[in-house]
Amino acid sequence: MDALELFARRYSCRAFKADPVPSEALMRLVDAARLAPSARAEQPWEFAVLTDPRLLKELGRLVDTGRFLGQAAACVAVLCRRGADYALEDGAAATQNILLCATALGLGACWIAGARKAYAPAVERALRAPATLALISLVALGVPAEPAPSERGRRPLAEVLHWQGF
Repeated sequence: MDALELFARRYSCRAFKADPVPSEALMRLVDAARLAPSARAEQPWEFAVLTDPRLLKELGRLVDTGRFLGQAAACVAVLCRRGADYALEDGAAATQNILLCATALGLGACWIAGARKAYAPAVERALRAPATLALISLVALGVPAEPAPSERGRRPLAEVLHWQGF
């Protein structure tokens, strides 16, 4: 599949089968994340791969907009160095690469916000993250429980494209 088809197929999956995600797939996801662009090539990121059902359930209880994380087979936590000038942007780019790679591998994935959420410190503690790192996102992962929706309500190109300014 070409890149544009990959972009079109990606969706936020919030229901997963109980099937585990193979370690090789999880490693590929993190490898894709580390290849993301970063400002001044700082690469301020670190990635925690989580597959322990107890930890996933605990995180699911902590996050207010991603309770389904407790039923996911895996999660990649994206953290970036505190004080990095573009930590949020760099971590977001890495997160997007995880989402696209998951789609390419036939996995379901959903980006759960973290950086500006009140629960971020609690998640960082649950992950035993060093104080030098800040949570950017959590990506819930697994085999989709249902087929991808055929229509996702994307705004049409003609509505969002503006030539030479607005």
